[in-house]
Amino acid sequence: MNTPAAAPVSFREALKFWFWLGCVSFGGPAGQIALMHEELVVRKRWISENRYLHALQYCMLLPGPEAQQLATYTGWLMHSTRGGIAAGALFVLPSLLLLIVLAWAYTAWGQHPWGQAILWGLKPAVTALVIQAVHRIGMRTLKARWLWWVAGLSLLGMIWDAPFPLIVAAAAFTGWHMQKQHTLPAAAPSHGSAKTTVAADGPAWLDDHSPAPAHTLYSHARMIQTGAIGVALWVVTLGALAWLLGGHHTLTRMGGFFTQAALLTFGGAYAVLPFVTHAAVTQYGWVTAAQMMDGLALGETTPGPLIMIVAFVGFLGGHSQAITGYPLLGGIIAACVVTWFTFLPSFLFILAGGPLVESTRQMPSLQGPLQAITAAVIGVMVQLAGVFARQTWLPGGWHMLPDFWAFVLTGLAAWLLIKQQRSIYQVLGLCVVTGLVVQALR
Repeated sequence: MNTPAAAPVSFREALKFWFWLGCVSFGGPAGQIALMHEELVVRKRWISENRYLHALQYCMLLPGPEAQQLATYTGWLMHSTRGGIAAGALFVLPSLLLLIVLAWAYTAWGQHPWGQAILWGLKPAVTALVIQAVHRIGMRTLKARWLWWVAGLSLLGMIWDAPFPLIVAAAAFTGWHMQKQHTLPAAAPSHGSAKTTVAADGPAWLDDHSPAPAHTLYSHARMIQTGAIGVALWVVTLGALAWLLGGHHTLTRMGGFFTQAALLTFGGAYAVLPFVTHAAVTQYGWVTAAQMMDGLALGETTPGPLIMIVAFVGFLGGHSQAITGYPLLGGIIAACVVTWFTFLPSFLFILAGGPLVESTRQMPSLQGPLQAITAAVIGVMVQLAGVFARQTWLPGGWHMLPDFWAFVLTGLAAWLLIKQQRSIYQVLGLCVVTGLVVQALR
């Protein structure tokens, strides 16, 4: 006997789920994508396996946080524009509020000896997390010699300050060429997340052969209209900042830069961080390199996309420059401005491009460019690991003696994460305790 499809889901029920997801989505993009797969595909049967994977592949090709974009896409697929906006916003808002609180606590007590002890313990954990990400993605992706070459050349490009969009474009072209030559290695599950098992309880509400909802049907005019609305929102908000505050004001510069970061960075948060770190530390001076590491450590302890570290950068930039005359208020406003400009393009990509993507579900895969871009991101992440390792092991610079115990703690954290498969929070907790013990013994 055929099992009936899952019942339709009300918008109210979906809202509860997206809010819950935003509060519990710890573990970075891999964990978030896996959690959504388990809930949406396996347990709730709201969307089929193939539809989920198709949406995930599209989101991985986009610049920006793929887990948040995947939530936005699924929300849009289920309940049109309002569903996409609700899903994407609720995926971000809990972590934004938490990071504002943590950033305020950091400015208030970050220089206290015990606060410094906690941060000393967190920095090796952050370095180990980047190393773990390199290992995890590398083991899944680097299945052919040419992919190793792409990763290596990407690393050299970052060291030589090559433009990141150029690195991504070159990798995508290489992958496209290799796909034409039929030399691709077998693809592994994206981000180690989406399992290949299908829910055993019958077809999903939005199954492979379900009638296409009206809002998912492609319309050239509707895509242009949606795109125009998104661009108009960007022009109005950035233009208002420039008109009210001036083109060189911190908030205006943050809006322009984080729009650029959202549009030109591929491969997830760890690929974005080198670009953001260089600009925020060197070009604009919103934070120091040490503060950037502290922000990443705090970001790892909150739910939501890891790229929410930009809210920490915005808060510290607005707080230190007291852009409203009140440091705390300036920090809150800057964090919200940065978040708006970072995520606005992601909503635009999904809401405008979703119908076009749905119309391509039967088209050939973009596996080649996707594998090559992922290989290039590995090179970028290796460079980022080097930057963080230098800040952790040589906090005083190359002319000072290295911090031996920070080096040992980094190695221990990496071993626990990679070999022992310990959770991020177990490792973060161990490193924090170690930092407090070291502080007590000094």
